[in-house]
Amino acid sequence: MSEDLQPLPPKEGVDRFLEHRAPSIRESSMQNARHRLSVFLEWCGENDVDDLNDLTGRDLLAFVAWRQGDVAAITLQKQLSSVRMALRWWADIEGVEEGLAEKLHSPDLPDGAESKDVFLEADRAKRALRYYDRHHYASRDHALIALIWRTGMRRGAVRGLDVDDLDSDDQAIRVEHRPHTGTPLKNGDGGNRWVYLGPRWFTILDDFVANPDRKNVRDEHGRRPLFTTRQDTRPTGHSIYKWVIRALHPCKYAECPHDRKPSDCEALDSSSVPSKCPSARSPHSIRRGAITNHLNEETAPETVSERMDVSLDVLYQHYDARTEREKMAVRRQNLPE
Repeated sequence: MSEDLQPLPPKEGVDRFLEHRAPSIRESSMQNARHRLSVFLEWCGENDVDDLNDLTGRDLLAFVAWRQGDVAAITLQKQLSSVRMALRWWADIEGVEEGLAEKLHSPDLPDGAESKDVFLEADRAKRALRYYDRHHYASRDHALIALIWRTGMRRGAVRGLDVDDLDSDDQAIRVEHRPHTGTPLKNGDGGNRWVYLGPRWFTILDDFVANPDRKNVRDEHGRRPLFTTRQDTRPTGHSIYKWVIRALHPCKYAECPHDRKPSDCEALDSSSVPSKCPSARSPHSIRRGAITNHLNEETAPETVSERMDVSLDVLYQHYDARTEREKMAVRRQNLPE
């Protein structure tokens, strides 16, 4: 570390950078930058990075690897561009080593990175949910998979849910932007909404709240998180990612689709990395599958847009994974005989 650097905690560095950028960019761009850098702050917190002075090229490599399995390649490139811009500015104010930004390398985009080919298929979602209904009813994994499949919520929205957001009268759940108590939504106040669950799905969540295995705690703001960790805290986004990957591991509820043995499977052995399973599915993949399933079940795109907090343009470009024949079948239902 250069002796010319001045100590700069990650949160202070991000706040200063955003304050510097605010006058020159639109509010929507500001929200994007704030969200992308919040992911970087999450990584810093999980890896005990207390001073940006200490960052090295190897740290940045670790950050990319940590984030890479969580989002699509094109999304990762956009997120890294914001971090790279911040690194250059931090170098100007003696917060990080000069040239560190150029050591943050984005993975090459594979062919078809913009496509919608990785999603949780409806048949697989139903098999997994049947398994949890029978064998691990109202467990954390059951509630988590059921909630995301039913609502298509983003991981950040799931993380911010409280027990008090459940409404038994309407069998619904409230999604709310609460940045001052640590749970912002991607689209800010525009993401505030009530989401209807229905009897079956609400009961799973209600029974999960009453499950004696669930940690019933309050966070540092006095709120009661719906999902909690063994450490009696609200989970990080990465924790939710890992829970989903493990909960949807195909060998939990079906035979291995890749003809592997548990003893020599890199996703199951003693030093396992579940995300290395070719059939691994992230929270974002469930969201994409949920949106696609809603559309296949003839839910109006405008309704899906409001329910899932996604614009129609983005929905069609990034989330609608239906085949051309599936689209035709839906249109056919609305045509005169």
